[in-house]
Amino acid sequence: MTTFKDRSDVFADLGTKLSIAEIFETLVDGSVPIRLTAYDGSATGPENSEFQLDIRTPRGINYLVNAPGDLGMARAYIAGDMSVGGVHPGNPYDILRAMNQLKFRRPSALALVTIARSLGWERIKPIAPPPQETLPRWRRIALEGLLHSKTRDAGAIQHHYDVSNTFYEHVLGPSMTYTCAVYGKEDWSLEQAQENKYRLVFEKLRLREGDRLLDIGCGWGGMVRYAAKRGVRVIGATLSAAQAEWAQRKLAEEGLTELAEVRHSDYRDVPESGFDAVSSIGLTEHIGVQNYPSYFGYVKSKLRDGGLFLNHCITRPDNTRTTRAGDFIDRYVFPDGELIGSGRIISEIQNTGLEVLHEENLREHYALTLREWCENLTANWDACVAEAGEGTAKVWGLYMAGSQLGFQRNVVQLHQVLGVKLPADGNWTVPLRPWWQP
Repeated sequence: MTTFKDRSDVFADLGTKLSIAEIFETLVDGSVPIRLTAYDGSATGPENSEFQLDIRTPRGINYLVNAPGDLGMARAYIAGDMSVGGVHPGNPYDILRAMNQLKFRRPSALALVTIARSLGWERIKPIAPPPQETLPRWRRIALEGLLHSKTRDAGAIQHHYDVSNTFYEHVLGPSMTYTCAVYGKEDWSLEQAQENKYRLVFEKLRLREGDRLLDIGCGWGGMVRYAAKRGVRVIGATLSAAQAEWAQRKLAEEGLTELAEVRHSDYRDVPESGFDAVSSIGLTEHIGVQNYPSYFGYVKSKLRDGGLFLNHCITRPDNTRTTRAGDFIDRYVFPDGELIGSGRIISEIQNTGLEVLHEENLREHYALTLREWCENLTANWDACVAEAGEGTAKVWGLYMAGSQLGFQRNVVQLHQVLGVKLPADGNWTVPLRPWWQP
């Protein structure tokens, strides 16, 4: 069937009016891979599709017309103006996989005139997004100052992590660990794999009883507790007040306060130095690629000679594309977040004078981790909605399921990089071969 998006001459006909399904077709480059229905009774896409999108309100098509792509779709879905059939909102992985080839484009000027005439000019004026959405990057710069100032970084972290500790307990499970787990086997439980991740970091850093560890961007203190239970003295730092409060309470409950503390603090404000090791698990994504020299220089300044550093973060599969996240991630999930390939990270670590000893890619492990988080969100959906609201719960389901797909398809990766601060004479202070169990 010839659709309106295939015939630009149709848009020149001033009498043409489009149905909602036809408007959707004008926004799509190629065929619609799943069934789409709309409040005006129109439909497009395969009738036998396992999945269905339903644009329920004029506001939903407004979001799509004004932001064709993942941002407009997310707005309509999160606000409740577009429903999704065939999947649970806590885990929309299957429909995202089915929609993976769906490509959007901006409508031409003629098409936009026809869309406006079909809907009414008032209906296509930009409207306020859902309350879960933060301001676009350019407006955040105007209101909050330059990227990655201490104030702006604190706001970005609070946007994501101060949702609700109870909400995160439902999603993350008992470990309260919001970073990639490390699986020995695919059938391991999430808790087994998270414990194994901390074990791996601990062993790579050659930590021993009595050593001193600085864990920057420590979250709810999982690495802090793991190390303290083994006699290591630990300082953790997080910009999230909710995380710091939860972590301090947990340290007290487990009798670890004499060995460990978690500070509500920018890592740059930790005055102590001379640490035997520094761990950074899931922080690098937040600091900005242009700040890598000062960041890794800071790490070096905190280590004693011979001290070890482990950087664990999400990366891109190469070092050539933009570092900025897409609109949905930037507005709803990680404001100001940036990613680059492991090659750039390794180069910046080396450029500060740290020697890189080892790196590994844990991409498939993060896909497995995200699958477990989605299952937790689905199993605890009612409690999560009661705690944080349906819109916020939808954001997390959409983000985690989309990320699982991204890791599986090598859109993003997860790298651990291990480095050492050599003494002035350059002598190694570590064994000749890797000393940890994989």
